[in-house]
Amino acid sequence: TMVSITGEYTVHGAHGIDVQADKLFEDISYDEQDMLVLPGGMPGTLNLGQHKALEALLRKFYQREKYIAAICAAPSVLGVNGILEGKNAVCYPGYEDKLLGANVLKEEVAVDGNVITSRGLGTAIPFSLEIVKYLLDEEKSEEIRKKIIFKL
Repeated sequence: TMVSITGEYTVHGAHGIDVQADKLFEDISYDEQDMLVLPGGMPGTLNLGQHKALEALLRKFYQREKYIAAICAAPSVLGVNGILEGKNAVCYPGYEDKLLGANVLKEEVAVDGNVITSRGLGTAIPFSLEIVKYLLDEEKSEEIRKKIIFKL
């Protein structure tokens, strides 16, 4: 489910691309959700980081050991909220100082417990395959990987 935190269904991307959300943040029962995925980019990451209800929800998911994933600059939102403390994590180059308490790696994707982080657009496929692995299973992730033009 694609969710907008802006109060509007249309989310305006940094590159002039509009994305239509399925739901508004305030209209979802998050107890029924399996994972939160933060997309990153600018100014989206800044908007995510300033959303107090999202901040509380991220902490709730983390405490309940539900999955949280973030790509590009969005792992910085996890870092400044204490979610990456003692965890392996990656982010878009230049945002490493925001991964507070994390063991910052240079991998494409870092998985540590219930947290998945990735570096950016060029790592979106491995990031997505990790999400599939944890939401479904490794077999389904591998099946998808074999169907796309991509070599790991």
